[in-house]
Amino acid sequence: MSKTLYPALPVLLVDDEEAFLRSLSVSLARHAGINNVIVLSDPREVEPLLKKQRISLALVDYTMPWLSGKDILDLVAIEYPEIPVIMLTGRDQVETAVCCMKLGAFDFFVKTVEDERLMVGIRRALRMSELQQENLRLQDGYMKSELNNPGAFAGIVTRSERLLKILKYVEAIASSRQPVLITGESGTGKELVARSLHQLGCPQGSWVAVDVAGLDDDMFADTLFGHVKGAFTGAEQARKGLVEDAAGGVLFLDEIGALSQASQLKLLRLLQDNEYRPVGADRPRRCAARIVAATNQNLAELQESGAFRRDLYYRLRTHHVHLPALRQRPEDIPLLLDHFLDIAAQEFHKNKPTPPAEIDLLLSTYHFPGNVRELRAMVFDAVSTHNTRKLSMDAFKRAMGRDDGRELLGMIEAGVEAAQGARAVEFPVQLPSIRELTSQLIAEASRRAGGNQSIMAGMLGISRPALNKRLKKLDGEED
Repeated sequence: MSKTLYPALPVLLVDDEEAFLRSLSVSLARHAGINNVIVLSDPREVEPLLKKQRISLALVDYTMPWLSGKDILDLVAIEYPEIPVIMLTGRDQVETAVCCMKLGAFDFFVKTVEDERLMVGIRRALRMSELQQENLRLQDGYMKSELNNPGAFAGIVTRSERLLKILKYVEAIASSRQPVLITGESGTGKELVARSLHQLGCPQGSWVAVDVAGLDDDMFADTLFGHVKGAFTGAEQARKGLVEDAAGGVLFLDEIGALSQASQLKLLRLLQDNEYRPVGADRPRRCAARIVAATNQNLAELQESGAFRRDLYYRLRTHHVHLPALRQRPEDIPLLLDHFLDIAAQEFHKNKPTPPAEIDLLLSTYHFPGNVRELRAMVFDAVSTHNTRKLSMDAFKRAMGRDDGRELLGMIEAGVEAAQGARAVEFPVQLPSIRELTSQLIAEASRRAGGNQSIMAGMLGISRPALNKRLKKLDGEED
């Protein structure tokens, strides 16, 4: 397995002291996980290098022969303003620091006494560089009508412009090492998006997934961080945690909204310091995995109520992907139906059934609380009992609760939700009469069902004869 390089664009180190370059390279790898570096002991080589090689960050010594750090800073500021430059010096001189900052340096550090602060400054500069690169990729992506890497999204079937824009954003953030928070209702495909991030950003690394909802505080620490031999009774040998298993890849934490406060604090420390400590260990270890978390809960509301830490919330949502519900992308329903019919027919060793012409209309009137996962279950159930050439709609109607006249309340509570989001039905100050409300409800059902009276009756929770009777009554009243 090839070693994962971080960052994607190398960090440039420029200093005429080769011993310091070696020492700094080791420190960057050990304390910041940075193993993609280019070292130059001759500052005259910087300009030719920048003409042929993109870099994410430059660390430059202030005092060097041939060209000073100030000369290199001038060059980068004019020719390559997108590259952050951190200046290093052997002496703490306020005037020098002020001069460098005025010339556009990202930061200024003394070599020998500020190692910890230097690492913090480097991480901050890399974060800014990553954001700039992501913005450029996003701008480039939105100019195109297609994904750059459609193969990475093979499991996501869509022609929704709304979802395609989200997938372009996923492409843009794939190379970042920052945490990603994926939100959306159950069944919208959060794990599929997390797997796409893994495929795009670090396919050679491991994919490790865990549902953290079932872990108490002790299990959370032991599962994620592992333990050393003798850490507790029964720990007869050391065990690696999932963070170590996912090194160079993605650690996917599902149901993150269910974490206890104590576990939230442990996760926050992992994200803040990029370090963790196995249970019973004396020394911390570097985290080399990218953290991707998912939840169907509203973390913004949870952190407002105090159930979820505000600092952890903002750490997790450095990148935020919110997936729309299926009812918010109805153009995908026929596409998904055909896709699942293919898969189900193969699994049940049957010929692919022909769906009736009315099924697209029927499905378009349903709000799909279980989203894509629910549609898939409907299709598999229908195909499992299918024996003729044409697919029956009975299994779909049964799953939608439209086979026994119990749909009127669902029409009011769920059908309106599909059209208006999560809002309740709103009435004017002057309430309409029962006759007016009935007329409007039937008219809306007719619009959604395209005039198909069988579907209208199912939506309204009444039989077809009862619907005909009401329609005739309304026609007679209008006459």
